[in-house]
Amino acid sequence: MIFLMDLQMMMLDVVYFILRSCLRIVLRPRTKPIDGELVLITGSGGALGRLFALEFSKHGAEVVLWDINGDANEETAKMVRARGGQAHAYTVDVTNREEVYRTADQVRKDVGRDVTYLVNNAGVVAGERLLDCPDTMVERTLKVNCHALFWTVKAFLPQMKANNHGHIITIASVLGLFSTACVEDYCASKFAAVGFHESLAHELLTEEDVDGVKTTLVCPYVVDTGMFDGCRIREEVELILPPLEPLYCVQQAMNAILIDQPLVCIPRITYLPFLARALFPWESNVATYRFMGSDQCMYPFIESMRKKRAANGPIKAA
Repeated sequence: MIFLMDLQMMMLDVVYFILRSCLRIVLRPRTKPIDGELVLITGSGGALGRLFALEFSKHGAEVVLWDINGDANEETAKMVRARGGQAHAYTVDVTNREEVYRTADQVRKDVGRDVTYLVNNAGVVAGERLLDCPDTMVERTLKVNCHALFWTVKAFLPQMKANNHGHIITIASVLGLFSTACVEDYCASKFAAVGFHESLAHELLTEEDVDGVKTTLVCPYVVDTGMFDGCRIREEVELILPPLEPLYCVQQAMNAILIDQPLVCIPRITYLPFLARALFPWESNVATYRFMGSDQCMYPFIESMRKKRAANGPIKAA
C-alpha cells in the first residue's frame, strides 16, 4: 500500500515538473538578486570566464578571478573595475589541489568572507587525434576539465553548506552529453564533469538542511572563442546551428543561474541529440551524424591545431 501511494506521488511530481518546465518556456520565472554575492570564477582570463566576470559584476556581485595566465586574468580584473565592479585576481593552477586549497584560504583572508558562488569554467582541449596525442596532453585535459572540479568544490562547498547558502555552476559542454570523433580527451573529461556535477546535485538534494545550496549545469554547443577554431558541420545545417557567440552563451547561462535552473543546453535544439542518443539505436545516431557532418566536424579543427603548433612550437602541459 505504501509503495502504491509513493508511486502515485512520484507520478504526480513528474507530471507537475514537466508542466512547470513547459510553462517556464513561456512565462519566465522571477530572477533572484545576486548583489553582494562573492563569485569565484575559474578560467577567468579566457573569453567565457571574462564575460562571466563582467556579467556577475553587472548584477552587483563581487568577483574572485582564478586563472593560470596571470596577465590575462589581471586584464579581466581591470575590465571589471573599470565598470565599477569589485574584482580580486589570483594566479592559480586549478589542477594542483594543494595550490587550490591554499589559495582558497588566502581568498577568505583577503576578502574577509566566504565564496557563495563557484563557477567552474576553466577548460582545455588537446586538439590531437588519440594516437597522435602525447600522454601529457591527455592528462592535462582530464586534470583541468575534471579533476579540478573536485578540488574547487571541496575547497568551497563546506562553507556553503554551513551557511545553507551557495550556488555551484559547472560549465561543461554538449560534448559531455553526446560525443563526436577526434576529441576523445575532451569528451571523456566533459562526460566526467557532467557525471560529477549530477552526482553532487543529487547528494545535495538528499540533505534537507542544505536546501539553500543550488546547482546549475551549463552545456553549450561550440562557442566561437577560438578554442575549436575550424570546427565545421554541414553548411546547410550550420545555418540553423552556427557556433555560439560568446556573449549570447554567457547571457543564456546567466538566465539559468538566476532562476536556479538545474540544467541548460545552449541552444535549446541541442537537447534533441541528447534525447536521440538515449532513445534511438546507435546506428540511427551515426546516420544522423553523417548527414549533419558532425562525424568529421573536428577534422578541420585538428588540422588547424597542427598548423598552429608547427608555427608556435609544441604546447606545454599545464
